[in-house]
Amino acid sequence: MLLQANNIIKEYAAHRALNDVSIAIDSGNIFGLLGPNGAGKTSLIRIINQITAPDAGEIWFDGEKLNPKHIAQIGYLPEERGLYKKMKVGEQALYLAQLKGMEKSEANKKLKFWFEKFDIDGWWNKKVEELSKGMAQKVQFITTVLHEPKLLILDEPFSGFDPINANLIKDEILQLASNGTTVVLSTHNMESVEAICTHIALINQSKKVLGGAVKQIQKDFSKNTYTLDYTGAPIALANTMWANNTLLSNNTIDKNNHLQRAVIKLDDDVSLNQFLGQILPDIKLVGVQELIPSMNDIFIEVVNQNKDSHE
Repeated sequence: MLLQANNIIKEYAAHRALNDVSIAIDSGNIFGLLGPNGAGKTSLIRIINQITAPDAGEIWFDGEKLNPKHIAQIGYLPEERGLYKKMKVGEQALYLAQLKGMEKSEANKKLKFWFEKFDIDGWWNKKVEELSKGMAQKVQFITTVLHEPKLLILDEPFSGFDPINANLIKDEILQLASNGTTVVLSTHNMESVEAICTHIALINQSKKVLGGAVKQIQKDFSKNTYTLDYTGAPIALANTMWANNTLLSNNTIDKNNHLQRAVIKLDDDVSLNQFLGQILPDIKLVGVQELIPSMNDIFIEVVNQNKDSHE
């Protein structure tokens, strides 16, 4: 376990930003820290980075209680980007690397590698103010990962990138994780959560309201709903639907081959095998697939449920 937060409470004046929040992140995981604006995500990130301290609870890092020496083992890319506009790009990258304890010669060598990899080596002697937003974000991503931290915290790392560069950053995050880096990804982009996160925690109104492995959460929130591709008369399928099972839709997807696609929702007590055993005498099944809810759908459902419980 690389990072463990136990029963974290953080208050600002009359506002409780974090209310008994606990998370645990294994080494090498890509952990999605999710929640609406103002939920408490940034407060937790600031505590992990030791920018602020919790009012109660504790953070453990790599088997030790979090302390100042761990700062050098954490890389943090905040949502609020910030580079010195009048400095040259290479000069600033070297400066930021040395703040993380790197020797200038080592930092220079690694920066040259990363600048070439991200195709921005021609901008080394340009001023930061000449960079596009995307290029500036590339520079900040590089300076965040350059010292090879054990824990990498990325707050909305895809914001402002075009699809090609967003994919470039995604691939780098996956590569870093495969090499053992633990990543905390704070984002509102649920597609990126599905694409790269292994586990998530959803914070809403200062409390953790959902957590676990992404695939297991999607399975838990599935509605026993399936698509069936088949040939045969739609009325034959409709006639075999049991009580409490629902035919949500049925459409022709290939007229020449009389291929139909139905969406069905089974009663919670009915298994797919039971249902198929009932309908197979009347239709020819071509394919069946469970409809797995997206993380975006789950996010909305949980946040709305939590909102209703507080009203």
